[in-house]
Amino acid sequence: MKQRSAKFGIGDVVRHKFFPFRGVIFDVDPEFANSEEWWNAIPAEVRPHKDQPFYHLLAENSETEYVAYVSEQNLEQDQSQEPLRNPQIQQIFEPQQTGRYKPKMNFAH
Repeated sequence: MKQRSAKFGIGDVVRHKFFPFRGVIFDVDPEFANSEEWWNAIPAEVRPHKDQPFYHLLAENSETEYVAYVSEQNLEQDQSQEPLRNPQIQQIFEPQQTGRYKPKMNFAH
């Protein structure tokens, strides 16, 4: 088995490189761990490799809040320092400090 190291961690605020959304990471899979149906719904020409970390985000765009599942290659650190508005954040994380959210003790692994 190949050793993998995730670029981002739980509580990091990230943004998608190509689509207009950002969010906070609340879980990490060392490689793709979603359904084949989900995978096949991505157009082949933009489909990321499965053998990289995938992140679960409490995400938002200008219109709504939702949960997103995104490959590492499509994420970058969000430098805006603006707080996120997703209402689920307060259930999992302490208030934001310095661009990062700290998991509440009852949600920490």
